[in-house]
Amino acid sequence: MITSVFRKSTPLNFSLVVFLILFFFFIYQIQDLSWTDSAYLIFEKFGLLSVLLASIFVENFVSKKNRLSKGSSYTVLFYLLFLLFFPSILDNINLIFSNFFILLALRRLISLQSLTASKEKIFDASLWVFVAALFHFWSIIFIVLVFISIMFHVARDYRNWILPFIAFFAVGIIFTVFSLAFNVDGVEYINRSVKTSFEISYFTNNYQNAALSIYATVALFFVISMFGTLSSRPLVLHSAFKKIVASFFIGVLIFLVSSNKSNDLLIFTIAPLAMMATAHIELPQLKLKQEMVLVVLIACSLFSFFSQL
Repeated sequence: MITSVFRKSTPLNFSLVVFLILFFFFIYQIQDLSWTDSAYLIFEKFGLLSVLLASIFVENFVSKKNRLSKGSSYTVLFYLLFLLFFPSILDNINLIFSNFFILLALRRLISLQSLTASKEKIFDASLWVFVAALFHFWSIIFIVLVFISIMFHVARDYRNWILPFIAFFAVGIIFTVFSLAFNVDGVEYINRSVKTSFEISYFTNNYQNAALSIYATVALFFVISMFGTLSSRPLVLHSAFKKIVASFFIGVLIFLVSSNKSNDLLIFTIAPLAMMATAHIELPQLKLKQEMVLVVLIACSLFSFFSQL
């Protein structure tokens, strides 16, 4: 039944996912209503919600535009379900903004396979990665994905390898101007941001631990499925799926190296994992098996969300 609803991409399906995001966002926010006393905090909450919805839109656009899904709405559904595993993300402004800019970079990198306007896409993607790093420094590791994309498609033109460095200097100049204009200590900000920590003993309750364990198991299932079925997928999509898998592991690496560790940091893995989950659910298989995967995932995500409130 659930698979029948989301098998086609319709405005109604997308609207349903948007409604559910609004529902769960406000369910989380009403746990503490102190923010309603400040006009600035109210504006911040609505800004967070707007960027979150924009992230869903970009995710859906990337999937449809590059034919990573077969005209379904599964990608946005999976994005929502994976987001529910870690509800505290809904209050983390830096990670939501950083992830949004990474999605914009991913959009440009996946479309690079068309080989049109390749230099503009490389520069744009690099620019978005460095902008994302201003909100969470270790998202800068996604610049590796830019070089992987260059290697896949346009490695012969040496100018393409220089473009990420030009984007770096452009963002650096903008950051310097911003720091001087608003009297921000840029050096201190960078020093504080580049700290690393490999410890994962940060859980404040067992439900966080359970959510991480379930999410890791689900992620392993879809990653193995992607590796196992990649050779049977259309050859033209191989590079796109390889970049998606690479972006997932980069997201895991960011989680591992970042200081102030929390489950929120796995936000960088949600978009690529949603695309891999969509690729799995759209494989020719028994409808009952598809339904079971969706029902189990929905149950796990709802349990994770409500247990951590």
